[in-house]
Amino acid sequence: MPASAAPQPILTEFKDGIARLIFNNPARHNAMSLEMWTHGAELLEAFGRDDNVRAILLTGAGSEAFVAGADISKFGDERASRDAVETYDRAVARFQQVMRDLEKPTIARIDGFCIGGGLAIAIECDIRVCSEKSSFSVPAAKLGIGYAMDGIRRLRTLVGPAFAAEIFYTARRFSAQEAVMMGLVNRVLPETELDKHVEDLLSRISENAPLAIQTAKRALIELEKPEDGQDAASCEALVLRCMESEDYVEGRTAFMEKRKPVFRGR
Repeated sequence: MPASAAPQPILTEFKDGIARLIFNNPARHNAMSLEMWTHGAELLEAFGRDDNVRAILLTGAGSEAFVAGADISKFGDERASRDAVETYDRAVARFQQVMRDLEKPTIARIDGFCIGGGLAIAIECDIRVCSEKSSFSVPAAKLGIGYAMDGIRRLRTLVGPAFAAEIFYTARRFSAQEAVMMGLVNRVLPETELDKHVEDLLSRISENAPLAIQTAKRALIELEKPEDGQDAASCEALVLRCMESEDYVEGRTAFMEKRKPVFRGR
């Protein structure tokens, strides 16, 4: 890249069935701009359509932050008028909806600050793993910002109404140990062990049958909806698809032959 070229605000990598989306604004603790919300949603949609992608990892560049909220330095341009605010909010909502609709497993690797919009991204992931130094908060009440109902609902689902109330009412920063106690993250690890654990997790997921994982993910998506809006028929159809798949035959055969199965997603 020429020395004069601006760094890409979001980086991607793909290897061994794992797509990585890296928020790349380390000078501002990976704070999100309008461009990052918009381009991030496009990249995630592309990962979702790619049959070669077995799982998606979201993480932040550097070692200080996952995402530390919105990039306030951009507010003069991106949120200076009602129309601009509405455009920004639509981009955030689209990113979150894409996350919710993804039928691939999503994992958040958190090392450092996970604040505001960063926490909103993390809680849309299926699994969250963080280092011991990580910290979490929703500072909206300190900034006079009203938080949308959808974001509150998702956090409430994860941690329950009492902890959700504490997070929003106090706007204070919570430690990694508090986060795991509340159910906000799955695991807390020493920083030196974070990548090893994440890579092991991704390896286990990518080696399993994609259709079986898709079936579980679809059920989790439907169960987030009100009961009268759940599509149980689509979940049952995916179960039957698994039973009729080549991967089901491969799984049984590999078990009988005492070898590792090789799944192909069909």
